[in-house]
Amino acid sequence: MTKLSLKIVACIFILFHCVNSAAAQKKTIILVRHAEKVDASQDPGLSVEGKARAETLAKIVKRYKPGAIYSTDFKRTRDTVAPMASRRKLQIQIYDPKKPGELVDTIMKGKTKRFLIAGHSNTIPGLANLLGKKELFKNLDDSEYGAIYIVRIIDGKVRKTEIIPY
Repeated sequence: MTKLSLKIVACIFILFHCVNSAAAQKKTIILVRHAEKVDASQDPGLSVEGKARAETLAKIVKRYKPGAIYSTDFKRTRDTVAPMASRRKLQIQIYDPKKPGELVDTIMKGKTKRFLIAGHSNTIPGLANLLGKKELFKNLDDSEYGAIYIVRIIDGKVRKTEIIPY
């Protein structure tokens, strides 16, 4: 083989590898409703139980090593993901729960591979449905706080969704 032939083969190999790497994009999205709130006011913080749940969430989620953390702009959602954000030294990014498509677009177009997202009983199941492009999940009951949705995406398609208690 000539030097030119070797260079062409090497270029084809590199190009093929780059295309395959881009096509095999993997994302893990962890969705969670905020933890227990202290009262029914408009923007309450977390109760003692809620703070303990937020710490438990951070312990469970640490193995996923989220590279980005999102929350709605409410104290209870920010406080739910704050322990994980602190451990990962990440800023909590605010998203608009009325525009879930914008959040999904940001996630899918970005280079970050792992996300933690806090929302509400009537937004987290909808985000899981939007990501999966299927209506599988219903809004959570007001008393339900202990579910973590883990959505795994490969090549732009949901390959696995699991709900684990915490």
